Amino acid sequence: MSDKTQSISLLGTQVAPGQSVQARLQVAYLHNRTAIEVPVFIEHALKPGPTILLLAGIHGDEVNGIEIIRQCIAKGITKPRKGTTICIPVVNVIGYVHNQRDLPDGRDLNRAFPGKKTGSLAAQIAHQLTQSVLPYVDLALDFHTGGAQRYNAPQIRLSGQDPELLKMAKIFGAPFVIHNKPTPKSLRHTCDKKNIPLLLFEGGKSNNITPLISNAGVNGVKRLMHHLDMLSPKFKVSVPKHQTVEIISSSWVRAGSAGMFKPLIEVGKWTEKGSVIGQISDPYGQSLSPVLAPNAGYIFNVNQAPTVYQGDALFHLSSEIR
Repeated sequence: MSDKTQSISLLGTQVAPGQSVQARLQVAYLHNRTAIEVPVFIEHALKPGPTILLLAGIHGDEVNGIEIIRQCIAKGITKPRKGTTICIPVVNVIGYVHNQRDLPDGRDLNRAFPGKKTGSLAAQIAHQLTQSVLPYVDLALDFHTGGAQRYNAPQIRLSGQDPELLKMAKIFGAPFVIHNKPTPKSLRHTCDKKNIPLLLFEGGKSNNITPLISNAGVNGVKRLMHHLDMLSPKFKVSVPKHQTVEIISSSWVRAGSAGMFKPLIEVGKWTEKGSVIGQISDPYGQSLSPVLAPNAGYIFNVNQAPTVYQGDALFHLSSEIR
């Protein structure tokens, strides 16, 4: 790395050292020819350093991640003392406007990477991110939440055995680090292939803003930026209340019958094998069935839907930890 910061050209915008710029990623046009553009916030410090990408809202209804980046921008956290931050708070702006996970054609943007210039709308957006943004990135933070009324404990997901990436995940300080393979055609999958370190944050559930989750995300960003010597000294860096638990393997506890569902354990808690962690009843008061933990472990995802069908995922339970 040069000892002198150079200007960068990103999305057709020239960014000089010490400059803050709002660029735009043009993704589509409405039927009346109104352009749909994704705001991209770039902070380029006077001192050279790494470039980190913070993005959220790949799924338009996952607003907890959007809130995390909003706070980081509003508080000035992403204005680095050295290096560069690229923030994209809402990638899927069309889904966000309609409180929907996917794009108007029903495609999941996070199943369209690395994209295609002449493909579907999702493929085109993914292509622009892959070609125009990722080449600059040294570390990416991708913020998500649980879907379909499933509430995730704050967690970092990563793949592979990269000790440096695991170190970064633990510095972030979420209660859990989940080891799992990336979903094919996801942003994480593409970054893995391009050897771009990516930490995927999951927390809360869709269409909800939860202070516990946003605080975990904002504090994690500050810890990482502090570790990279990018955080302004005016910000305090908190120490995580609990040591991060690595979850090596896990399984879903599923509903044995349909009915009204009530979880009896909080997300993030430890349970013993055979403990009653929930109950399913019929709406007429004629039956009540307990949901038992098949093994001891941490509950890091809870279904908060009031009614469930047989086979629905109720709890995500760790089976091997370290």
